[in-house]
Amino acid sequence: MERGRGEHARPWSGAGGAAAMERFRREYARLCAAAGAAPQEAVLRRLREPGGARARLDLTAQSLSLQTCGALGRLLPGAAPFAALLLGDCGLSEEGVKLLLHGLCSNTTVKSLDLKGNNLRTVGAEALGKLLRQNKSIRSLTLEWNSLGMWEEGFSFFCQGLGANNFLQRLDLRNNQINHQGAGELAVALTQNASLQELDLRWNNIGLLGGRALLNCLHRNKSLKRLELAGNNVPCDILKAVEQALDHNQDREAILSKAQNQVYILNKEVLNLKDEKNKQFLDFMDTVDKQKEEKAKSERVSAARVSQLQEALDEQHSIMNSLKAKLQMTEAALALSEQKVHNLGELLNAMKQEQTSVAECHFRELQQQKQESADREGKLLHDLSAASEKNLLLRNQVGELERKCKVQQDQLFQVKQDLATTTAELKLRAVQAEERLEMEKRRFKQSLEDMESLRVKEVDHMTQHIEASERSMQDRIQRLETIRISLEEELSQVKAAALAERGQAEEELLKARTQARLEEQQRLEHLEEKLRLMTESRDEAQNCCLKQKEMVAEAQARAKQLSLHADGLRRRLEELQQDLNSKEEEKVTEVNKVKVELQEQIGHLEAERTAQDGLREKIAALERQLKALSNNHREVLLDKEGEVSLLLEKLRMKEAEISRVREEEAQRASFLQNAIMAYVQGPPFGTHSSRK
Repeated sequence: MERGRGEHARPWSGAGGAAAMERFRREYARLCAAAGAAPQEAVLRRLREPGGARARLDLTAQSLSLQTCGALGRLLPGAAPFAALLLGDCGLSEEGVKLLLHGLCSNTTVKSLDLKGNNLRTVGAEALGKLLRQNKSIRSLTLEWNSLGMWEEGFSFFCQGLGANNFLQRLDLRNNQINHQGAGELAVALTQNASLQELDLRWNNIGLLGGRALLNCLHRNKSLKRLELAGNNVPCDILKAVEQALDHNQDREAILSKAQNQVYILNKEVLNLKDEKNKQFLDFMDTVDKQKEEKAKSERVSAARVSQLQEALDEQHSIMNSLKAKLQMTEAALALSEQKVHNLGELLNAMKQEQTSVAECHFRELQQQKQESADREGKLLHDLSAASEKNLLLRNQVGELERKCKVQQDQLFQVKQDLATTTAELKLRAVQAEERLEMEKRRFKQSLEDMESLRVKEVDHMTQHIEASERSMQDRIQRLETIRISLEEELSQVKAAALAERGQAEEELLKARTQARLEEQQRLEHLEEKLRLMTESRDEAQNCCLKQKEMVAEAQARAKQLSLHADGLRRRLEELQQDLNSKEEEKVTEVNKVKVELQEQIGHLEAERTAQDGLREKIAALERQLKALSNNHREVLLDKEGEVSLLLEKLRMKEAEISRVREEEAQRASFLQNAIMAYVQGPPFGTHSSRK
């Protein structure tokens, strides 16, 4: 049967407005026809009336048959196309009421139900109790002129359903002949109900006992704001006490709502602070990652440049080896020339024996040439040219000696040409080496400029980000300070009110202490739970800070590794420089052995040595630049550590401020709770004075 009802409720569940009411009307007509009864014209006419956004079905003063009640009861479960159902003065039978209320038990859209003037009895009261137990959508229930109080068993069942309901907000029980026993049942139900806000009990027979029972229940019921007891023979002092209890409930509700709003605002601010801290931490982690990437990139670039420099040094070493080979060749050629000169000296000695005067002179010249060649190795060409000139002067006298001198001159000329070609090749290779070194210098300078610009940009970005975060934190601190000042002002006002009413609350304090302790314990447990959550969040933030410190330590360790790597590269460069110096010394020793014909070549080699000194200076400059870069990285890491310490200090200050605000909130809550309990309890009967 329930499944069938759900299926009948489906056609209008997704529709709205007039279309849904029209479908509801057709379903009603179909069910009436299926039951063998004609649909009532008054009901059909009411269903044809247009409804707004909050449609209602008004069947007031319409005599509904049992078949109509059964059809409506089968259509009401689930979602109905109206939010209010008015069935006042319809003359419903017990069975019809049962069918209608049974259908409403599972309804989800009807918010208001009017059943006044239907003379409901035991069955109706029991059906109402069941409705209140099961329905979760009805907020207003009107039961005026039904005499429910005459049937004690049914009214007791109705009160039990009311006590179990936590959704109904307004209940009208006027003119239901409720006596003091029924009022007692209602009082028990009200102590269990936590949603009812308005209760109308006018024109019943509650009397003194019922009034006292209702007054006593108000000490435990904190949700009821309006209770009408006129026309019930209730004494005026009880009516005044009830009114004061209702005023206390209203004040308590207002104060609690205000406190909840303030707690919500504080929780929201705390969550915002947490989000900001997480964002700052994530931004810091991004910057650390970027720095790591930049550092790795710079390491790769420096390694590539060091490898290029190593290749250049290897090329220089190969050039030096080739120069050594050529020097050896020139030394061999020079040894041949010396051998030829010795042979020429022997010939000259032979010529001395034939022509003494000319031979002696020529012999002295040759001896002088030998001494000059032994003493000054760099002037061999000049001595040979002088010897050739002197040989030309003696050409007319010694023909054979002239021919031999010509042969010697030709050989010397060939040696000069070879030396010229070797010096030209050395010059060309030196120029190529200088061009390569210049290119490497330009590349290294450009890369250094790029790294410096990136570092400046990164520092500017970090400073801007830190300034923005500091401004946002200062703004939040100011907002929290204004909230704290407002809370202190409210606390001072509440303290003044509590001091003014302290005299009246001293007599009521003994009675309310036990109940206040229970509520205070609950509130303290709630606050302790919040405090525990806050401490957990603080621990999480501290863990995040510790992780951040660990990452900074790792970055420092990596920086140390990079510095060690740079030191190793520096030692490598020193070793290369020592090798270069040793090679230069070897080169100097070899150059000292070169004869006079190689003076120009020695000059070129000295120029090359100066170029190599320039290379060493460049290498030293590169080392200084590497040191400066490492110092800059260390300074950046120190700055980051300082920023982390500042952030930790700000976090500790925020936590101290939050703990202080929480303590002030707890004190304020305790004062408010004491004041509220003093208001709620009220003075004994006959001795209470008006609150105003």
